[in-house]
Amino acid sequence: MRLIELLKARGLSNREARGYLITGKVSVNGMPTTDGGREIDHLDVLVDVNAPRLQPGQDLMILRRDADIAIVYKPAGLLAVPAPGRHDVSNVLASVHAICGSAYPVHRLDEPTSGLMMVALNEVTQKGLKDQLFEHNIERGYLALVQRQMPRDPFEVRNHLVRDRGDGKRGSGEGPGAKAASTQFECLERLPGASLVAASLETGRTHQVRIHLSEIRYPVLGDNLYGGKGVARLAPRLALHAARLTFQHPRNGQTWAFRIPLADDLESLRRRIKNPPEKTERRKRPAKKHEKKPKRRKKS
Repeated sequence: MRLIELLKARGLSNREARGYLITGKVSVNGMPTTDGGREIDHLDVLVDVNAPRLQPGQDLMILRRDADIAIVYKPAGLLAVPAPGRHDVSNVLASVHAICGSAYPVHRLDEPTSGLMMVALNEVTQKGLKDQLFEHNIERGYLALVQRQMPRDPFEVRNHLVRDRGDGKRGSGEGPGAKAASTQFECLERLPGASLVAASLETGRTHQVRIHLSEIRYPVLGDNLYGGKGVARLAPRLALHAARLTFQHPRNGQTWAFRIPLADDLESLRRRIKNPPEKTERRKRPAKKHEKKPKRRKKS
């Protein structure tokens, strides 16, 4: 069922449903959405008329928090942490600090990537979560739209990544500073000239998913760093979304698990790739018949 149809089935008028969508009152698995056209399971949908007004896909949102941890939805285009020379630009840590009174980094998402982020609210929790990351005890999963149709069978990419593979970019290589990197991939949907892919991290190296996909010739759409200009033009931004996160709370051992769908802009892109708009043929204008000009009589 499409989300807009579900909202109407729950008694909302079309106008009310649209209003709730654009103000952040409707969420799917905890992620606010404006996309009434997405296919959903009715059990995943929550309508909260008292939810804070926000712009889904543009505003940061805290999905869950306690005294130790905040789980954040980071929109694409927002920095995860302060960046050198960009201290006047907003970032996740500054926003969480303003809301919660403290914020300590645990991991990062690239600026153009959307999705789930952990932020510790004290140093003890920060250390506990970082220890889990180091021991590979935190499950992190991404969704990506990639170029070309990927084989359906799951597979793993395992290699070592270096800061400079020879062209000034991070990539696979050996030698001093090389770090082991492993990613599990599964094709979820084959699209015309593209695929929707799930990526599960065993390690968390910088740009790991983007590098692994690019080097096996399935670059992420919109990736101007590892995919090139042609791939970059295929999406309005990097088509990468942190969609899954599972870990043990360092204080009480409880399991915190989150799974969110594709961001609105990427879900819209997926549907456009799957069902491209039909090209309307231009009607050829009939050729103009050139009238023969009458011959001018010569004066005698």
